[in-house]
Amino acid sequence: MVSLLRFAGAVTSFAIIASPLVAQRSSPAVYAITNARLVPVSAPAIERGTLVVRNGLIVALGASVAVPADARVIDGTGLTVYPGFIDAYGTLGMPSPAPAAAGAAAGGRGGGGAPGAAPSAPNSTQASGLQPEVAVVNELGPEAGAFSAANAAGFTTAMTGIGNGVFRGSSAIINLDGTNVSELIVRNDMAQQLAFSRGGGRGGGGGGFPGSLFGVFAAIRQELLDAQRYREVSAAYAKNPKGMVRPAYDPSLAALQPVLARQQILVMAANSQREIERALDLAKEFNLRVMIAGGSEAYKVADRLKADNVPVLLAINFPRRTTAPAADAEPEAIRVLRERVEAPKGPAVLQAAGVTYAFHSGGAFTDFLANVRRAVTAGLSQEQALRAMTTVPAQLFGVADRVGALEPGRIANLTITKGDLFAAGTTVSQLFVDGHPVTVAQAAAAPAAAGGRGGGRGGPPGELQGEWNARLAFDGAEHDVTFTFRQENAVLAGVLEGSFGSAELLDGTIAPDGTFRFAAFLMHHDGPERAQFSGVWRDGVLTGDLAVPGHGASRFTGSQGH
Repeated sequence: MVSLLRFAGAVTSFAIIASPLVAQRSSPAVYAITNARLVPVSAPAIERGTLVVRNGLIVALGASVAVPADARVIDGTGLTVYPGFIDAYGTLGMPSPAPAAAGAAAGGRGGGGAPGAAPSAPNSTQASGLQPEVAVVNELGPEAGAFSAANAAGFTTAMTGIGNGVFRGSSAIINLDGTNVSELIVRNDMAQQLAFSRGGGRGGGGGGFPGSLFGVFAAIRQELLDAQRYREVSAAYAKNPKGMVRPAYDPSLAALQPVLARQQILVMAANSQREIERALDLAKEFNLRVMIAGGSEAYKVADRLKADNVPVLLAINFPRRTTAPAADAEPEAIRVLRERVEAPKGPAVLQAAGVTYAFHSGGAFTDFLANVRRAVTAGLSQEQALRAMTTVPAQLFGVADRVGALEPGRIANLTITKGDLFAAGTTVSQLFVDGHPVTVAQAAAAPAAAGGRGGGRGGPPGELQGEWNARLAFDGAEHDVTFTFRQENAVLAGVLEGSFGSAELLDGTIAPDGTFRFAAFLMHHDGPERAQFSGVWRDGVLTGDLAVPGHGASRFTGSQGH
């Protein structure tokens, strides 16, 4: 990304290179973006103005703001500057699990403690995955480039949490640049997170107790009831300990006390109407402050969400057709067609009902801006959509005094586009995170790997081609599928077929060392759900992880078909 900077009246071409946050701290910290369209969100747009950043903060913006003598000047002609977008729910910054050893992977099942398992608190009385005392701040470990896809979608900030387990511990608000955890944190202990599926759980494949939806709800209710009893006994002992047996300290039940006292929000991952209704029933039973995350069918219960004053962290990863219909294919189910049509209308339905909502990507970063535009086409106004990515999540997360709008004194998190965000084809050209420029990674084709199209047993070098039989450990069950891969340089394409139906592989990439990523829509329960696959191809074996929003991470293994 080349930015035009003016030094003492001279125009110089300057390439801003993204670097780790610690390294960026030594770079000049004063910038002035001039001649740009500024969209504060909290105030009317400034069609041609200047925005000044100093020491990580916005210090001035307006149509007649003077440019400081010590500022690096970026000519923003043709650019639009927005507050940095906030991804309202996800697992950004969590370290990627290491692939299992090839020999173990070939057996199809990960052992105890496999990568992808829920983190475990060493002194808890509860099973792994039922420990609310775990904290994302202790698990964060972003790798270099971990935020590149999110940055390309315009995200500078995110609420992030642990992706596995039932009680998933406390989340954090982080800025999306660098690998230094202490520098990333905007707010810690933002919310306690809960999901109605075990996800990775103990053993990495979704096994262990609770292993069914009924068991999950029973475990949640029991732990909340135990926490209530723990509160009562602890209060009685604190008031008059003489003659009373000291209650044993329980870190899991202690961690739930702020939730029971309505001091900490409980974010519940729920997508189907049934899940959302059960979540609302649970919140009412225990008098909890809650938010719904995911909310694919939240529009179906909009009136109740409004009546209960429950916000929705809405996934903007709408279902779409993944393969071209074959001439002899069976017609798609009415339910699938209806969901594809109705899902983009969901935000407008929530808006009309008066429900508070914020957007999150659902991990579908490549499609995020296109899906936001689909929501606008389906009835949401541009202003409402922009607020759902900026001011609303900032307010919900208690950081509206720091991020979410272009105002003096706030953190200089900026999303910059060439032209208007809602115009078709507009992309994010650059970001500022914590007042420092971050170049959006541009897709570049890697050179073709040596070895031609042999694929198969030898592993890299070569190309990943042909049919592979795989087993997915997902939601506590094993599923057999077939991948048919096509590789062209760094681009990986193909089809997934099996117990989840047939789906095209989307946004696939593969590196010369055999590491790959792709997405696919899986037909699961009430409709298509986007799964993100990442793994490695080596020694004739595929190993890796898949993640579906609301379900946590699971494992897959595969071998070449014959």
